[in-house]
Amino acid sequence: MLLLAMLRVRRLSVMPVGPASWKQRTCAPSRWGRMFTPFTCYLTQDKEILMSRWQWLMSRLGKQLWVRTSAIGVMGILIAVLSAVIEPYLPWELSGEVSREAVDSLLSILASSMLAVTTFSLSIMVSAYGSATNTATPRATSLLIEDSLTQTVLANFVGSFLFGIVGLIMLKVGLYSERGRIALFVATILVIALVVVSLMQWIDHLTRLGRLGETTNRVEAAARKAMEARLAQPYMGGTPLLDPDHDVPPDAMPVFGPEIGYVQNVDIPALSAFCKEHETRVYLSALPGTFIYADTPLLWVAPTAALKEAGTDPAKAEKGNADRMAWSQPLQAAFSMGNERTFEQDPRFGLVVLSEIASRALSPAVNDPGTAISVIGRVTRLLNMWAVALRAPRDVDANKAREPDYPHVHVPAVTVMDLFDDAFMLIARDGAGMIEVQLPLQKSLLALSRVGDATVAEAARVHSRMALDRAEAALPLEEEKRRVRALAQAVKEGA
Repeated sequence: MLLLAMLRVRRLSVMPVGPASWKQRTCAPSRWGRMFTPFTCYLTQDKEILMSRWQWLMSRLGKQLWVRTSAIGVMGILIAVLSAVIEPYLPWELSGEVSREAVDSLLSILASSMLAVTTFSLSIMVSAYGSATNTATPRATSLLIEDSLTQTVLANFVGSFLFGIVGLIMLKVGLYSERGRIALFVATILVIALVVVSLMQWIDHLTRLGRLGETTNRVEAAARKAMEARLAQPYMGGTPLLDPDHDVPPDAMPVFGPEIGYVQNVDIPALSAFCKEHETRVYLSALPGTFIYADTPLLWVAPTAALKEAGTDPAKAEKGNADRMAWSQPLQAAFSMGNERTFEQDPRFGLVVLSEIASRALSPAVNDPGTAISVIGRVTRLLNMWAVALRAPRDVDANKAREPDYPHVHVPAVTVMDLFDDAFMLIARDGAGMIEVQLPLQKSLLALSRVGDATVAEAARVHSRMALDRAEAALPLEEEKRRVRALAQAVKEGA
């Protein structure tokens, strides 16, 4: 029961209480009863948003196709070998008439068919990735590559193939006695049953893999997961950095990135450990998803008393410079850099990818406004979740009493305007001349302005005005412009 409750962690609903809280959330009781709810809530806490560098690297490694395929392939080999090893432990009453030819025939069919099925499945996967790239956006293909069901099915096929090959080799060289052949026969039947189940799953999965609607669903789900994680930890467990322009000490020292690229993960616990060791504070300036140039600071470090003294004492200046250089390396190591953005810690990336899907659909070569309208609905759902969380009532006294997990690490929040830019800017630009796109866009902005706080309403007004300006220049009919103006005016007035 405990294991089953743990497996249902992903189905728990998380209700954030707003940016002022760090850990507070409400988990709905699972089907196994309320007794497991506190335990499963604890399991989900900080799972995605607060991962150390090594945990994040292992998480990324676990999503690689070759890892799962290799693991199940090794299991297939071990099953074939163990069928001969456990022979002395089989009871005599299990012995019977299982001919060598029967087992040989089954293994031959299994090995040859699995090789063909695996090759065919790989070609289908490549076609699906190409379809997602052409119909959606290349940024969405990573979700298809990391698809758990696809990886498991392919790994089962490869493992079954290796089981058949190794079993055939051991059978041909005479490593199985009569009782060993019985064990191998039973294992073969079980593997065939596994293959049948995998084939049924694979057939059902292939009807959706690579389709535009399914790809868009995956992107929305990934965006929702990242946004829920950030809403549960708006400051990633650190102290809120509400005004980076004024809250960062003027004598703080910048730490620049070791390379040019995107920040994929920030190891907040490592930064906190560094601050405790050196009795200092750090002020984050690069959240996951930020593109780092050579002169872009990752964070700012408040100088310690020793470093301040070194700055005024020429005799200690050289040691102070050495300390600064020594500090940069462990602080840089807390940031995982890469050539591409990832979904896990970046709540904005999902909105960017959805917006790219809509932009491609609105291109003259595709001319699919229906997909753009669908994307408008999806980003509206996501931003509505964010807006409701910001406006949700919260216990002010409880939030004041609650200390952040990592008080020495100051972290800025994701701004509402950035989220609106990611979600609506491309759609408003590319759909400026389509009334069927402009109307649902203005209606979505109107709805968001009503449910959110002042920052959400202001972002909705700004984007409504920009969309109206684009529509005024692109729409051919005055009647269409009038309808868009009426909705934009309602957004402006907050009606």
